[in-house]
Amino acid sequence: MLHRGQESTDGAGGGELAVPMAWFYAEYIAEELLRTGDLMPPTSFEFRAGRDALALTIFLSDAGGELSGIRVVTQLETWLSLTAYDQPWQDWVCERMADFTAEALESGGPSPDLELAAAAWRWLEETELLAPDLDAVPGGGAGLGEDDGPKVWTPAWRLGLPLGHLAIHLF
Repeated sequence: MLHRGQESTDGAGGGELAVPMAWFYAEYIAEELLRTGDLMPPTSFEFRAGRDALALTIFLSDAGGELSGIRVVTQLETWLSLTAYDQPWQDWVCERMADFTAEALESGGPSPDLELAAAAWRWLEETELLAPDLDAVPGGGAGLGEDDGPKVWTPAWRLGLPLGHLAIHLF
């Protein structure tokens, strides 16, 4: 069975397996950034949230499938600005997903990259993780330790996004 990516020029489906290389590559970059930062165990849900949020940022910011190993370093500033605290990241993801979906419909076929990105986005939106309440009033509690402070259930992307941002900084 032949493997081909989305960038195939043959124009025919031909029953070939379409390999979602753009998504896999974005996920690989995100995972390497998080592992380098050594922020948490790779088996944790927090790590997955950070990886998926960062992979979505990488995948959706790639213009025309141009992401290559050489360009990764030049893209760090872009990813850093997209994941910054004051940016409307969730809105940006929704807009870019809509753009990618429209492109896939115009090309006449499903995009395996987009399907994996959509699954990651669904998980990030629908999964809630118990995390420290970053909006809690400082000094509101009586000298509590980090593990004893107030915690709230929050969508996974709200926890993963700052982790991804920090991982880029640490790289």
